[in-house]
Amino acid sequence: MNSVIRNLTLVCVLAPAMWAADAAAGKAVYAAKCKTCHGADGTPPAFAKAMGAKPLSDASITAKSEADLASEILKGVGKMKPVAIPEADAANVAAYVKAGVK
Repeated sequence: MNSVIRNLTLVCVLAPAMWAADAAAGKAVYAAKCKTCHGADGTPPAFAKAMGAKPLSDASITAKSEADLASEILKGVGKMKPVAIPEADAANVAAYVKAGVK
C-alpha cells in the first residue's frame, strides 16, 4: 500500500511538469498567428488599439492565468476572434505571454 501511495504521489508531483507549456514554442506560434494584431513586442499597433487591444504587459492581462489566456486564445475575447490552433499551441502562446513577450 505504501508503494502505491508513493507512486501516486510521484505521478501527481511530476506529471504537471511533463505537460508544462513551452514558452519557446509559443514564441514561434505567436510570431505566426498573433503579432500582426498584438505587436512583435506585445504592444498592439494603432489599428488594434482602436479596437480595444491592450499591451500584453497590461496588468489586466498579466494577472490572468496561463489557462485563462489559452482559453481566450481558443474562444476569443472582446473583438478578438477565436484562433484556430491546437490546444497545445494555445497553451504555449499563453506561456510565452506570461513569460513576457520579447
